[in-house]
Amino acid sequence: MAGRKPLIAGNWKMNGLKASIGEITAIAADAAAAGPDVEVALFVPATLIAPAAEAAPGFFIGGQDCHENASGAHTGCISAAMLAEAGARGVIVGHSERRTDQNENNGTIAAKASRAKAEGLSVILCVGESLEVRDSGQAEAVVSAQLVASLPQEAASDWLSIAYEPIWAIGTGRTATVDAIDAMHRALRETLRGVIGADADKMRILYGGSVNGDNAAEILGVADVDGGLVGGASLTAAKFAPIIAAARAA
Repeated sequence: MAGRKPLIAGNWKMNGLKASIGEITAIAADAAAAGPDVEVALFVPATLIAPAAEAAPGFFIGGQDCHENASGAHTGCISAAMLAEAGARGVIVGHSERRTDQNENNGTIAAKASRAKAEGLSVILCVGESLEVRDSGQAEAVVSAQLVASLPQEAASDWLSIAYEPIWAIGTGRTATVDAIDAMHRALRETLRGVIGADADKMRILYGGSVNGDNAAEILGVADVDGGLVGGASLTAAKFAPIIAAARAA
């Protein structure tokens, strides 16, 4: 990881009620036990941000999306300032499920990242390809172009991380081969160098395709993989703890 502190980020998606606070505090305890060499974060539904932040003070709680505008007539949306006020320290933007289900485009995602940064939030910006693109042999070129188009102008490693999520591997139990992960992460690192220069070597690039306790060590051992964006395996401390442990050992 070339000196980059690994980030293990759990994305709870549309899961979790107040009854889940016990899992959050258990995960926070596991994160504390892992020590300062690994950063652990949970991105929970908006309704859980405040109670989670209160129950686990000092632990990184984040939101799963924010609007690109500071405020306004946007029924059902949540602003970056609202996330921060609730106790969030960061936010995910550009997740493939939002790109697909909410038709979000690269420009909107870049604007969301900028807005989040303006409100003091760190950002995980997601990019990735469909199975059709992967099978076409153009995955690295397509995802690299998507990254460039999604990056905010002020992109920098002190507040922004990138998550590569092969869409075809999310929630399917399928995982890209280590060689494919290595090739994509190297391509994204080189793409970042072309946009932000030397700071690209400090920016974390996470892998986000069905990471679990069984495959985490192998994936996190890839040179340009700086952590994981974890879905289902982050919903319980029992499943998340082995991934945290793998990051500590990487």
